Amino acid sequence: MSTDGRPFLTVEGLAKRYPGAAEPVFDGVNFGIERGEFVCIVGHSGCGKTTILNVLAGLEQASEGYVFMDGREVAGPSLERGVVFQGHALMPWLSVRRNIAFAVRSKWPDWRAAEVDAQVERFVAMVGLSGAIDKRPHQLSGGMKQRVGIARAFAIQPKMLLLDEPFGALDALTRGTIQDELLKICAETKQTVFMITHDVDEAILLADRILLMSNGPQARVAEIVNNTMPRHVDGGRQRATLHKDPQHYRIRNHLVDFLVERSKDLSHGRAPAVPPEVSPGLPEPESIQPAPLRRIA
Repeated sequence: MSTDGRPFLTVEGLAKRYPGAAEPVFDGVNFGIERGEFVCIVGHSGCGKTTILNVLAGLEQASEGYVFMDGREVAGPSLERGVVFQGHALMPWLSVRRNIAFAVRSKWPDWRAAEVDAQVERFVAMVGLSGAIDKRPHQLSGGMKQRVGIARAFAIQPKMLLLDEPFGALDALTRGTIQDELLKICAETKQTVFMITHDVDEAILLADRILLMSNGPQARVAEIVNNTMPRHVDGGRQRATLHKDPQHYRIRNHLVDFLVERSKDLSHGRAPAVPPEVSPGLPEPESIQPAPLRRIA
């Protein structure tokens, strides 16, 4: 919680309308994220998840509403927010070392070459790629490229990390390995993370809270599910033993039921349900209360 009583990141009354569209993609989106918290957002295609992430990153402007991070309004891109996209977005003519060094020098232009190199090597080691540090992207597998993207985002030590389905195109084994690396790094750095995913098992493994979006247009955050399983940093939520926790299937079934119901709405052409909704059967689900719109002086 910040000194003014707000969460570290606050989203208030967010809406996005495109020219010529009869209805907004989403509206009335309200939520907060505490410092060091890992939050996943889940919902069907078309509900505006990526647009919300781009607004948080400052890459896109909302039609209505505000985003505040650490007491300041988000009004454009900043190195305080690191973004990992679905594609690795590496510069193909640069090695792993130089791709990450480019980002580090952008954040700290006065650093000496030795300081930049030490920062690069630290985060390359964190994602297990020290042996490939001087290779170029075409010499790496898809999973390795995605690790470089994660290392680059962490290397600038952002206040917040934004992940847009970074593992969606990877095979299950590679995805699991990188999930484990991400959990380890987040535990070590206490990083604040906002992540889009379509994988409910991934959300349960990684997230402290899971935002469930209703269908678009006029999508909203229908429900926030608190993950009551012990955090990775506390010795819980290990990928290999996750299914043994009795809470796992209760949470998983709840998320799947939510998505299935929204699928029925899509297939029958029904209008999206108007949230907030709180479904029974889960430990302490958190309902959404719209926050008043206000600017920070």
